[in-house]
Amino acid sequence: MSGSLHVSGAHPSQQSGADERLDVAVGILALLADRTRLALLQRLSEGEADVTTLTESAGAARPSVSQHLGKLRLAGLVSTRKDGRRVVYALRHGHLRRLVQEALSVADYQISGLPPHD
Repeated sequence: MSGSLHVSGAHPSQQSGADERLDVAVGILALLADRTRLALLQRLSEGEADVTTLTESAGAARPSVSQHLGKLRLAGLVSTRKDGRRVVYALRHGHLRRLVQEALSVADYQISGLPPHD
């Protein structure tokens, strides 16, 4: 049996595009799988914030928050802008805000014991 996956009717370029899409999604979900980063993204889903505000909302040490923000920025999930001497962070797009909110909604349902729904 071959080591490559064959999707019936898909051209090799379609397969590589699907693989890339899955790889990028896995990378995004891996970044969200950290409590501090998820807390930062949750706060940023409410609007822009500087490092001081994000440090307070995440409940983590400032150096740790800065490192996590750097990873999120390098991954293209958050953007920055200067406001005087402060750096202000924001989510890059609404898809990420909805993804974070959906993950937290799933957690709410599991915690409360409510049955899932569509």
